[in-house]
Amino acid sequence: MTLTILGCHAATPRTFHNPTAQLLEVRGHLFLIDCGEGTQVALRKSKVKFARVKHIFISHLHGDHFFGLIGLISTFTLLGREADLHVYGPKGIKEIITIQLKLGKAWTNYNLIFHELDSKSPQLLFEDEKVEVHTIPLDHRVYTNGFLFKEKLGERKLNIEAAVAAKIDNSYFRKLKSGADVVNLKGKLISNESVTFPPDPPKSYAFCSDTAYCPEIIPQIQGVTALYHEATFLEEHKHLCEKTKHTTAQEAATIARDAKVGQLILGHFSTRYDRLDRYLDEAQPIFENTQLAEDFKVFEI
Repeated sequence: MTLTILGCHAATPRTFHNPTAQLLEVRGHLFLIDCGEGTQVALRKSKVKFARVKHIFISHLHGDHFFGLIGLISTFTLLGREADLHVYGPKGIKEIITIQLKLGKAWTNYNLIFHELDSKSPQLLFEDEKVEVHTIPLDHRVYTNGFLFKEKLGERKLNIEAAVAAKIDNSYFRKLKSGADVVNLKGKLISNESVTFPPDPPKSYAFCSDTAYCPEIIPQIQGVTALYHEATFLEEHKHLCEKTKHTTAQEAATIARDAKVGQLILGHFSTRYDRLDRYLDEAQPIFENTQLAEDFKVFEI
């Protein structure tokens, strides 16, 4: 599970900083999370193959989280894309995008499939044999969701030396990985656990931006491997949180601590601060394993 930060600042693009967008690679999937202005340029700089992006998750309809979407969709058309593109976002996202395509007479030559959301309870958005994606209802000025990405338990790992010693034909190795017992070359039933190792524990990633301090999400994100949580303000500007429905670094760290997550990544920084290490100064005394998002920084989760 690899997370690439394409943009991590709030409100407006800056000379060297982009608004929110992330790329999560997990079990063969390449999920785009939010699509602020400049996302397709950031994707190019990250040398991402556009055709691999088949699912885009939009948290809410504030411009710094989706203004790059129409440009990316249009570029896909110009590149001759044929694969379906699924867009998950709040009700209204389809109207916003299709009116631009309609007035520009620029309909896509691929299937553009919208999944519009309006539930205030967690929803399963995507599932296959390897991964599932759920919404995390958040508390912002407009309808907003975070997203929880969870690996499913993988295959068992083959202990080659033990399997050979047990005289198991290699045609049964795939069956062993699926957890089955097999019969060896002498007709003896060999228990799976004696010739395999357990699979790696499944990993999980929770994306929570934008939101006010919202302890209601803690049960859903309990124990996730990594949590990205917005931290727009420092404590000196905490009074702005009530009006804007954003969070401070200390509040984000409190969520991470109480949810017992493995790692906290802070982002959605206000451009009023010149020194981002001040976020760490405020968060790490509460949750030590805190890191800062940075444009083009890669996290191996």
